[in-house]
Amino acid sequence: CPCLIYGAYIFLPFDAPLLPTISTRLVYTLRCAAFATFPIVLGMIVSAISRLCSSALEPFGELHREVEIHRTYVSQSVHLFILYFFNMAVLATYLPQELLKLIPLLTGLFAISRLIFWMSYAISRSFRAFGFSMTFLPLLAMLLWNLYGMFVLEPENLLS
Repeated sequence: CPCLIYGAYIFLPFDAPLLPTISTRLVYTLRCAAFATFPIVLGMIVSAISRLCSSALEPFGELHREVEIHRTYVSQSVHLFILYFFNMAVLATYLPQELLKLIPLLTGLFAISRLIFWMSYAISRSFRAFGFSMTFLPLLAMLLWNLYGMFVLEPENLLS
């Protein structure tokens, strides 16, 4: 993940717009986070279709494996997205202007890694660790950077 993010940061030809205030940074983060919901919405659609096409006699009875995979994926993705979004919002307040390019890159990594997790989870449950680690490890790095920023870099502005 660090090599992928670093390569994208160096070689992709775009820059973040000038965002001088915290409110504009949060709006930028919110707009980027809207793209991260694409895999979740796609998972909801596929889950609904698989539930409709299921051969179960009782719609609220025991779920088949193909229905359970999609339902579990959507549930886990929503939980991870909530953690991702709050960490990304805090990260946007601490990053300097020249590093704000990381926000759309991390959003893209989240979306791609959730799709990889979904495909690997559908193939076999033993392959899902790669996709999950591509989602969880950047989230953990953001959390650690946010805690470092709050308690070490700017402890006087912790609650302001």
